[in-house]
Amino acid sequence: MSFSPNHDLIEELKWRGLLHDAMPETQELLNKEMVSGYVGFDPTADSLHIGNLVPIMLLKHLQLAGHKPIALVGGATGMIGDPSGKSAERNLLDEETLRKNQEGVRKQLLQFLDFENGENKAELANNYDWFKEMTFLGFMRDIGKHLTVNYMMAKDSVKNRLETGLSFTEFSYQLVQGYDFAHLLKTRGVKLQMGGSDQWGNIVTGTELIRRMGLGEAKALVAPLITKADGGKFGKTEAGNVWLDANRTSPYQFYQFWLNASDDDAKRYIRIFSLLSKEEIEALEAEHEQAPHARGLQKALAKDVTTRVHSEEDYEAAIAASQILFGKGTEDSLRKLSETDLLSIFDGVPQFEVSASEVETGVPVIDFLTDNAAVFPSKGEARKMIQGNGVSINQNKVSSIDLNVNSEHLIAGKYILAQRGKKNYFLIKAV
Repeated sequence: MSFSPNHDLIEELKWRGLLHDAMPETQELLNKEMVSGYVGFDPTADSLHIGNLVPIMLLKHLQLAGHKPIALVGGATGMIGDPSGKSAERNLLDEETLRKNQEGVRKQLLQFLDFENGENKAELANNYDWFKEMTFLGFMRDIGKHLTVNYMMAKDSVKNRLETGLSFTEFSYQLVQGYDFAHLLKTRGVKLQMGGSDQWGNIVTGTELIRRMGLGEAKALVAPLITKADGGKFGKTEAGNVWLDANRTSPYQFYQFWLNASDDDAKRYIRIFSLLSKEEIEALEAEHEQAPHARGLQKALAKDVTTRVHSEEDYEAAIAASQILFGKGTEDSLRKLSETDLLSIFDGVPQFEVSASEVETGVPVIDFLTDNAAVFPSKGEARKMIQGNGVSINQNKVSSIDLNVNSEHLIAGKYILAQRGKKNYFLIKAV
């Protein structure tokens, strides 16, 4: 029975901006038969970050086109460290950390691909499974003999490090990764390896090793490294990496990252990171041209990615949190925020500290807004603004100058949000 792909994978990746390079005849192979293809993820942390979403999307589109994706967690290669794109030797992880990281990465990969249904259901692999029984001498004799030092030295990942120094451990990485490809071809019929463009050298080493070992032909396909339009590093914020783990980067912060993308970046990111169709994206682009201030592209991008990485509920909660700054929040939505998100939302607004013991017993609202926290310069102005319905505590209008601010007003046990007028927020912390 002839294979009929759901669509041409190479053409799909091209229009999405997800194709940097591919070996000759890769497209023909993908259109001729169901291909098993893999991407390797080294467990350098217990969570993937949004930079890892690019190879994840390669696997996703491979599966959507009717092919079989395999996600390899590098339990063995993670012990060594890939020199590609690195200017210095990595710190090696201890085994306990590595195992914890592997499990974190494995769990995250399960949410992006279909591991349950069809002939092309996704699979997981761990290269520690085939390296743990292999001896050093066996590796040198059976694998190392197939590639020359000259061939390995020609790789950019090696050449770029010769000045600063490269250990034998990192030098051997490409050979170890190359053997992964050979082993997966022998045991699972994997004919394609994918990754970022910085992995091209390592992946091609695998195809060359396969050829020299007489195992047949294999193909390579890589995506471009994603950068921001202003030249900044993609996926980095002032707080560091944007992680897929909600405990490291909250769904609200995650949503905000995509929502705050520039127009130029949003046009590229929505093709690369969303699963929206070409027609849907072109319609969004047309709407955006008409009303760029509405940020329709950014909102659609943020919704698609946040929902898939986290959940519909997390997306809705992120929307509710975002509305707070625009005066559309409620005390309920404020109280649902984590302390991290609360501080993220009101980062940059004036903050004051007040005595927790005073708040415990209760403070008249006018005293609270003037003596305890300098929300108003005078009691007269505070009184006048309250009477004019222009003051809120925790998103609730203060309707009486007789209000007592007490411990019941504390959010997360220590914060009170005061608002003067529509746009002036003040975060008060009881200490």
